[in-house]
Amino acid sequence: MKNFEFQTVPTIISQLGAAGQLGNIIRQHYPASQHILLVTDAGFLKTGLVQPAIDSIEAQQLKVSVFSDVVADPPESVVTEAVANARALNIDLVVGLGGGSSMDVAKLIAILVGSDQTLASMYGIGNVKGKRLPLIQIPTTAGTGSEVTPISIVTTGATTKMGVVAPQLYADIAILDAELTVGLPTKVTAATGIDAMVHAIEAYTTKHKKNPLSDMLARQALKLLWNNIDQACTNGSNLVARQSMLLGAMLAGQCFANAPCAAVHALAYPIGGIFHVPHGLSNSLVLPHVLRFNTPYAAEQYAELADIIAPDATGSTEARSNALISAMQDLAQRTGIETRLHQVGISESHLDQLATDAMLQTRLLGNNPREVTFTDARAIYAAAL
Repeated sequence: MKNFEFQTVPTIISQLGAAGQLGNIIRQHYPASQHILLVTDAGFLKTGLVQPAIDSIEAQQLKVSVFSDVVADPPESVVTEAVANARALNIDLVVGLGGGSSMDVAKLIAILVGSDQTLASMYGIGNVKGKRLPLIQIPTTAGTGSEVTPISIVTTGATTKMGVVAPQLYADIAILDAELTVGLPTKVTAATGIDAMVHAIEAYTTKHKKNPLSDMLARQALKLLWNNIDQACTNGSNLVARQSMLLGAMLAGQCFANAPCAAVHALAYPIGGIFHVPHGLSNSLVLPHVLRFNTPYAAEQYAELADIIAPDATGSTEARSNALISAMQDLAQRTGIETRLHQVGISESHLDQLATDAMLQTRLLGNNPREVTFTDARAIYAAAL
């Protein structure tokens, strides 16, 4: 057996209505905290779903400030503004409440507030120095798993992104409360759910750091996500399905935090960066085509996962592997999300740029079970067109 390390968030609370108990949770775990910064985006703030968390904090005689200027694929300027704001307010605990972007910004606020290190010097793996403020993460989508990962993605240019990857970015507490996800549109529920499935599939087949704990979590994550995504999409008020989706996404986050993602994510990032396609949908668009490309090297693992989402599949390893791919394609089609690149404004004239940008994602490509060249990446995009 190979040696491995496994890290994750030390405290996980999975409970309907838990966001409305946030003040109690803070008092219990951080009795010395006085001023809480709640990080979210303007759209989610307008839903009113943030208010129970604010009320619960104030009920504990704690001060709470809200930073709601987070945007999708947050640029460096948003992080810089948020950190300056937190320093001026003398914040001593950070809560990320939102999608992956809000939670990613919350991580960076918590580490940068008390640090003299620049954001630019943190990009890459293991470049964060020092400690951070206490950090609690509360996801509002069942997708990114950011509440339990040590990764924060920042937009660094017009179309480029960089990642900060360091153990200090693991939160202290992750809270899963499906009441915060009930208002998600069907397409968002579908795309973020498929994103979480991609995390599980890529962790299960990663070239480096594959380990038995991540494998176990990947299988359980896929089971929860697959068995509940249709109900979450067609009956969005089903809290049992919604909570199961949150749990599945969190487990997928735990597994890929330790057994990292690969070419699906590498090829998805340029789609999001250049064409501003949401991350989950970007992953879904290239997923079947990357899986087909990888099949000669990963068919055995794909066949094992097919036992979960295509249990009626029989025959050879390759046949069962193909059943997994077909099942994921069928899921995208029946939930109504886009399934071809041309549907999001991408044409053949864009393929060279997409492939060029994808080849810059060396952190991810190195984990893929099969080596990806520029020619390969372009061919995968062409197949997805």
